[in-house]
Amino acid sequence: MNLPNKITLARIFLVPFIMAFLLIKFDFGEVRIAGAVITYSEIFATIVFIIAASTDGSDGYIARKWRLVMNLGKFLDPLADKLLVTAALISLVEMQRLGAWIAIVIISREFAVTGLRLVAAAEGTVIAASKLGKIKTITQIIAIVLLMLNNFPFLFFHLPVSQWMIWLAVLITIISGVDYFMKNIHVMKKSKHI
Repeated sequence: MNLPNKITLARIFLVPFIMAFLLIKFDFGEVRIAGAVITYSEIFATIVFIIAASTDGSDGYIARKWRLVMNLGKFLDPLADKLLVTAALISLVEMQRLGAWIAIVIISREFAVTGLRLVAAAEGTVIAASKLGKIKTITQIIAIVLLMLNNFPFLFFHLPVSQWMIWLAVLITIISGVDYFMKNIHVMKKSKHI
């Protein structure tokens, strides 16, 4: 197994740790800031989430630069991304920091685009990540980090930046999903698998 695939597998391996530190009530203590409570478990989960999310670009970059692109990596990389974001969103719903409908919208878009990519792959077409898709990922990660940290550091200024970011993430998620389907509608029209 090559280095990019090991990095991707490490990202998948970190997902249960993020969920455990968000959802299991470890008694490591907490910090009270401007009326909000952030546990050390949540801080640790956020650090691990940031580390995992930051590996997203590195595995693909290394694979392309060193010519180590493999079918396994093409499969594992988007799977790792979706597992990471989905696990965080579901954990945030459980923690009552995120509305379930928001998680459903974001996760549904991921399933829909993955389905489109599978249909395209069956036809021998590869749908590359778009610029909007990359912006979507960045806004989702920023929103998730802010929600994990209970809006820190913006809670000092009484600004609901975590809520603004999740709304922006939902908006870009929907727009990028529509964009994928509009640009690739020809794949569905010519597919024998639908």
